[in-house]
Amino acid sequence: MPYEPPPYLAGLTLAEIAELVAQRKLPPVEGWAPQTSGDSHMRIAADGTWFHEGGAIKREAMVRAFAGLLRRDAGGQHWLVTPFEKLTIAVEDAAFIAVDCVRADGALAFRLNTDDIVIAGPEHRLRTEGDPEHPAAYLDVRQGCEARLNRSTWAQLVEIALSEGAADNGWQVTSQGESFRLLP
Repeated sequence: MPYEPPPYLAGLTLAEIAELVAQRKLPPVEGWAPQTSGDSHMRIAADGTWFHEGGAIKREAMVRAFAGLLRRDAGGQHWLVTPFEKLTIAVEDAAFIAVDCVRADGALAFRLNTDDIVIAGPEHRLRTEGDPEHPAAYLDVRQGCEARLNRSTWAQLVEIALSEGAADNGWQVTSQGESFRLLP
């Protein structure tokens, strides 16, 4: 069955975006407790490129499949998890990259480099770190994994914030009733 990427976020309502999120069927990695562990010989670069044994993984479908098996433990280690084994995976910055952002019906929706869609809110918090000159913004995705907002997505978020008076409210944005500060 051919892969059908989700439509552009800008043309969708929050209800349509939420329906796309609900349609994404992910493996229940949170319930798996494999007894065998090892090293995947994989790495996710800071720009979101996936590598295996030094070579870039070029098949987007394979990256999307692996991304659905990711989780991060309390110590910050990322794992590829199956019911039978869990394998470490090196992550240089964040497991995902947020590549698009839109305001829809009081919520902020983000598209990731894996075509996942995440709606910021109580379960998917935004945070910033760094300093005001060089902020880095991150979005909770799932299972402890985060997405770093790329430069253009950060600019989209700042545009949204400015249009809503963020310069007057301490540089905060809201999504699904939660407020998030945009400056570290």
